[in-house]
Formats: sequence, C-alpha cells, structure tokens
Amino acid sequence: MANIKTSTFNQAGYVQGRLKWAIAFTASLGAILEVIDTSIVNVALTSMQASLGATVSEIGWVVTGYAIANVVLIPLSAWLGDYFGKKTYFIFSLIGFTVASVVCGLSINLPMLILSRIAQGLFGGGLLAKAQAILFETFPPAEQGLAQAVFGVGVISGPAIGPTLGGYLTDALGWRWIFFINIPFGILAVVMAVMFLPQDSKSKTQSQVVDWLGIGLLVIAIGCMQTVLEEGEKEDWFSSGFIISLTIASVMGLGLFIWWELKTSHPAVALRVLRHRSLAAGSFLSAIVGMGLYGALFAVPIFAQSVLHFTATQTGLLLAPGALASAIVMILLGKLSTKIDARLLIAIGGVGTAFVMFDLSKLTIQTGTDDLFWPLVWRGAFTVLMFLPLSLATLGPLPKQDISAGSGFYNLTRQLGGSIGIAILTTLLDKREAFHRAILLTDLSPYNFETNQRLDMLAGAMQSQGMDATTAQTQALALLEQTVNIQAAVLSFADIFRVVGVAFLCSLPLLLFLGKGGAGAKAPVGH
Repeated sequence: MANIKTSTFNQAGYVQGRLKWAIAFTASLGAILEVIDTSIVNVALTSMQASLGATVSEIGWVVTGYAIANVVLIPLSAWLGDYFGKKTYFIFSLIGFTVASVVCGLSINLPMLILSRIAQGLFGGGLLAKAQAILFETFPPAEQGLAQAVFGVGVISGPAIGPTLGGYLTDALGWRWIFFINIPFGILAVVMAVMFLPQDSKSKTQSQVVDWLGIGLLVIAIGCMQTVLEEGEKEDWFSSGFIISLTIASVMGLGLFIWWELKTSHPAVALRVLRHRSLAAGSFLSAIVGMGLYGALFAVPIFAQSVLHFTATQTGLLLAPGALASAIVMILLGKLSTKIDARLLIAIGGVGTAFVMFDLSKLTIQTGTDDLFWPLVWRGAFTVLMFLPLSLATLGPLPKQDISAGSGFYNLTRQLGGSIGIAILTTLLDKREAFHRAILLTDLSPYNFETNQRLDMLAGAMQSQGMDATTAQTQALALLEQTVNIQAAVLSFADIFRVVGVAFLCSLPLLLFLGKGGAGAKAPVGH
C-alpha cells in the first residue's frame, strides 16, 4: 500500500474506501502522542527533581522547553510539509518524536533531559496541525464530522489522560517510563504512516526558497511569548527584568515578523490565509476554547491535590469520567455535526460550559469527589460541542490549498490560548487567595468573641489528649490559620471558575463571523 494508486481518489481529489479511515487513525495516533506528552510529565516532576538533583525552578524547564518548541513549530508545519512533502515530513516528525522520547527516558542529567524535551516538542509540533490538515485534505465535507471526531477524541481527552497515565507509570515503574511508553506507539504510527499515507506529489509547487528571516523572527516572537507565559508567575511578572526583556523582544519580534511575512513573496508562514473570515474569527474563538479547556483542567487537579489532598493517580481518576464523556460525545456528534449548523452547536457548548464553570464556583471545603463528578462529566461533553463544530466551521470553508496553513494557525491559537489561560488563572489564583486571606483575617482578632471561642474549643480538645496548655494554644492557632488558608484557597478557585465561565459567554458574539460549518459547507475549491 506504500504506492497508492490514483483509483483510490475520487474526482474531487479525496481518498475513497477504507483507506481514508486508515489514514484518519494514522494521523490521529500521531496527534494523540503529541497531546498526551504535553501533560504527562506534570505529575512526575517531583520524581524527576529528586532523581536528577534539580531545583523546583530548574525542573520546570522540562515542561517549559517542550511548550516553547511546540508552539514555535506549529505555524511552520504547513511550509515544512510543502517543502519536504506532507508524508515525508509527517513520518520524519514521528521518528524524531519517538527517538527524542527514548533520549528523554535515558537522560542522566537535567540539561540532557531539557534538550531532549525541546527536541520532542519540535518534532511534536509537526504532528498536531499536520494531522488535522491531512484529515481535511482526505475526507469530503460530508464526512468531515466523523473524521474530525476521531482526531478530536485524542486532542480533547489527552490533557486528562496524560496526568492519569503519568501518575500510574511514575508510581508503578518510575518517571522514565512516561517517555518509554511512546516507543511502541511511535513505531506503530510510523509503520502505519508508511503504509497508508498518500505518496507526496513529485511536482514541486512550493518554492524552494527558505525564509530564514521569517523563521528567525517567529522563533523570537513566539518563543519569548511562550517563555513569558510559562515563567511569568515564578518571576513575579513585570517586577523581573528577565520577563520585561522577553516581553519587549516578543512584541518587537512579532511586529517585524508580521511585516516581513506580508512583504516577502515566499513566506514561512502564510499570514494571508487570515483573509478568510471564518479562520480569523475561529482562531480567536479557538484561543478562548483553549483557555477554557486547558485552564479548567489546570485548576481542577490543583484543587484536588491542594485542598482535597488527592494523590496524582487519584487526581487522574477524578478527570477520567470527563475524558470518557468527551470521547463518547465526540463520536456521537461526528455523525450529526455535518447536518447541524455549527454555530448552534458551539453556542450550546459555550453556554453549557459557562454554566458548568458557575456550578464549580459553588465548591466549598466540604466538596468531595461526588460533588465534582457530574460537573466534570458535563464539562467534558459541552467542550466537545465547541471543539468539533468549531474546527469544521473554521477550516471547512477554506480552499483546499489553504487548509494546511489554516490548520497550523488554528492549532497555534488553541495552544497559545491554553498557555495564556493557565498564566492568567495562575496569577489570578495567587492574587485572589491573598485577597480572601486578608479579608478573612480581619475577623480573626483577640477581640472577636467567636474567634476566642473557637480557639478555646480547639485548645481544650488538645489538652484533653494530654497536651500542655501552652502547646495546645500554639497548635490551636496553627489549626485556625490552616483553616483560614484552606478557605481562602477555596474562594479563590471559585473566583477563577467564574472568570472562565464569563470568558466563554463573552466569546459567543464571535459566532456571527463563522460559517455554518458542516451544515452549510461546500466542497473546497482548488482541486
């Protein structure tokens, strides 16, 4: 099957028969590997830190390096696919990702691990956007719903599967196995890609001129921006000269990059593709979805571990039902999404997700697993109602020759939206916790009757267990402070869930700029 015959293509240039589904599973497997590796290391950082003798700030670069490399490569994936050939580049990315995973697992020191994670991110960046573009170029509009559903299962479920799988592998086998687990799946994906992906066209329509200046400016702009988002909270944002310098470099680099890419005749990133209204509006909305998808998934595990004192494995199991709900709804919606106006589905998903966030904002110190189960299941279901139709409404109306560049830009905005969302929510969580703690402490004073009554009760309980009066009073004060800190944390989590809910509602007017997606899609021109 390595040499696919022309008879497997119909007159419009789309693949026919069972082969198209083999292509769908091949492309989706590559995307799933990349998405899971974005979050799988988070639960293993403590083990890595102890094993490699790193500080907390140093080990954080294992995550940061991957994220920076990933977002830098995503917008370049269209040009690289055209330059080297789509199949060649996809297979090269799969091989590179798998080899980099092996080196990550074999790392003997921190620099080796960080460099191999950067390599993993660079190769992974070529998988996500390219996989989605391959599906749009393989399936006709009438079948895009199911094709994108197969792709979306991994992209939506990956952020939840990653911590669950990472926690289990770290606890059972050690942190190195979160990288070694990629080997069999990487090899399988390479074999499938060699067998099933259509051969690259021998006629080169893409210019062989390399836009080195554009690539350099992109690396500066996106790389610095992602570093600011990843490291800003640790460095106390703009009180740090490092963050200020990176922000200036990012803004200047982005301005020069846009100017140069619109000026040059052979751009590395085809920014002119944003002339399509559906792509411009859909990409902006994609950033909001990224904020909600990754932001909410970021907040829930922190709440579970810091307030409910869950282990990494327990936290992963808490997120698992939501991931399963996403997968089920994704498959069911795949059959209907081409028959229903995408804007209606996105509106339902956005409003539903907002109400789920408002529901989560009612959490208290007594909140447990049962209280979180249904909100997280509904969040998984409603997010799919936004994710799948948004992909179809954004990329479906594009001419076939613009799909690859459009897919790269669309996936970039979702990734950056997730990074921006996590950065904003992390900062907001910290600021609101300090605010609520200050408010709560105003009621705790030696002159407050209820405070003294509570302290006396706690101290009395400790003295009844044989503790002397002075120690009992000290311990009672410590317990009271701990209660205040937990309550402040709970109130701050409630605040950020409300912020995510409001953000979803505020983004809904952008639907007016989208196309109907599957319900009104026409076959793209260009073939």
